[in-house]
Amino acid sequence: MKIVSRIRQTKRTPLLQVVKTSVAVMAAWFASVALLQQPLPIFAAIAALLVVLPSVNQSFVRGIERSVGVIAGVLIAYAAGQVFGDATWIVLAIVVVSLLVAWAFRLTPSSANQVPISAMLVLAIGAQTPDYALDRVLETVIGAAIALAINALIVPPVALAPAHLAVGRLARDIASVLDETAAVLDEPVEQARLAAGLTKARELRVAQARAVDAITAGEESLQLNPRASRNRSVLEADAALLGRLTVLVNRVVGMVRSVHDNYDAGLADDPVVQRIAEDLRRAAHDVRLLARTTEEARPAGRASSATDAIGGHTGAGVDDGPALTSPVSVLRPDPDNWVLVGSLLEDLRRVREEIIG
Repeated sequence: MKIVSRIRQTKRTPLLQVVKTSVAVMAAWFASVALLQQPLPIFAAIAALLVVLPSVNQSFVRGIERSVGVIAGVLIAYAAGQVFGDATWIVLAIVVVSLLVAWAFRLTPSSANQVPISAMLVLAIGAQTPDYALDRVLETVIGAAIALAINALIVPPVALAPAHLAVGRLARDIASVLDETAAVLDEPVEQARLAAGLTKARELRVAQARAVDAITAGEESLQLNPRASRNRSVLEADAALLGRLTVLVNRVVGMVRSVHDNYDAGLADDPVVQRIAEDLRRAAHDVRLLARTTEEARPAGRASSATDAIGGHTGAGVDDGPALTSPVSVLRPDPDNWVLVGSLLEDLRRVREEIIG
């Protein structure tokens, strides 16, 4: 089962991408037949197969990489053939030379693999087929160009939904940690619950990293994309929200760590601590509201299923105005809890500032 899990994805490739890949392969094949009079344009089909990727920008880069690798391999093989002829040992030697050339020029893996492959094929087949080297280059360019055009013109993909969902989940998780911290301050709890709360808070950094990756993928999907102008504002709103949530992650993790390190069962009897717990709940409400406001600001028709992820339906009052309207003010905290109270008050102040912008 482990072997099977390594060769299978967690989710299927979109059916649209499969259809576009099929169309690109057929178009590249027939275009090469018509332009090059090549009865079996295998390399045009291979190029098209490899160039249709989840974003137009990735397709463009892959097309360039493959074309550069093929051209470099053909040139190396042609030069070697002119100097050394078609001896058998040349094929092995040219593989080593091609790999060294790719290494020296710091080519990407996609280009680096194409250099020795193209060189071997030219040396092995080109001797019997004089025009093989040129045809291989032209077929690759035709296949890559057609695949890029099809990927850009037929519903060019945009990775906005995953980015929005990841940011929404991060907001939900931050709010959940704030609620849990408030609950811990409300009543005496065991050390195990404190440790679990700290672990959950630290997991926010993982969720934040995933959101950053999703936003980056979304930005990449808009590059060279004809649909970019209609979707960029949506991604910019999510990126701006992620920036604010990133600051909140740092504050919340520090806050939970302070509670973990300075916790005392008597905190539940301190009225100041209870006021802080109430403000933590209000902060959680406002984080959900902040994310919900970003969701509602999306252009008409752009709402996504990520509404649930940001807590849009997690409880009553999420549509109300901000709840953390003013920070707790304490003139004389309990001497036994002043370290924790002071730390929480400062963190709450910074959380509020970040929420209200």
